Formats: sequence, structure tokens, C-alpha cells
Amino acid sequence: MTSYISLPLYAANIDERLRIIGGKCTSCNQIAYPQRTVCTECGHTIFEKIPLSGEGTIYTYTVVAGGGAPSEFDDEQMMTGDVLCGVVELTEGPRIMARLADLEPDQLEIGMKVKAVVRRLYDQEGVLRYGAKFIPINL
Repeated sequence: MTSYISLPLYAANIDERLRIIGGKCTSCNQIAYPQRTVCTECGHTIFEKIPLSGEGTIYTYTVVAGGGAPSEFDDEQMMTGDVLCGVVELTEGPRIMARLADLEPDQLEIGMKVKAVVRRLYDQEGVLRYGAKFIPINL
């Protein structure tokens, strides 16, 4: 899911989001996506950028029914209905909040294999925001 992200902040990390680039702590090798400023495992502040596969499994999910999503999804929800969200455990280890796409709510399953694709997320301040959504592999 998202919240308000200023245009400068959005632009500053667009490459990492669109190319699925994570950060590997140079002290303990913990991988974070998106990259953080401080490692949650050891507190170290130096990371190596590493490309991630963009593949993973659905760890858990929810269906956000009409009116329950943040306001940036109002237009989408009016056009398409429910917003599908979940926690995806990436192959490399990190668990991330993610939008799910290309399936119906009754098709969602914990353990389902998914992969990241770049899609339009929402419009904010007149700028289309793009990022990763996860779609099923071999549905």
C-alpha cells in the first residue's frame, strides 16, 4: 500500500522500485527491499545495492473492499472494485507489502507463487506513480 509520497522522494528512489533493487547490509548480509537507511538486524548503515529476482510467494493477503482503501485508490476502486494487497515473501528473503494484480479475490492463496511487474499504481499531484505489483506465476 502507499501513503503520501512527495515528488522529490518518489523520484529519488524510482530506479530501485522499478528495477526491484534491494540493499544488502555490508555487515550482516541482511537484504532489505526497499533499501533502508539502517539495517534492522544489526544497525549498520552501509548497504550494497543488489538486483532482486522480483519473485516470491504470498505470505498473507487481504481484500480491501469498496471505500476501505486509501484515497489515492478511489478512482481505481470505482472502476475495478476490490483492491488486492498482501505480504509477499521475496525469494531473497524480505517480506514486503505489495499490491496484487491479474487475479480475482477467490483465486488468492497463501503460498501462491508471484512475480513483480511494473504497473501504474495511482495518480498523485497530477503525476502518475508507477511501481511493482505482483501477479501470479502459472495461474
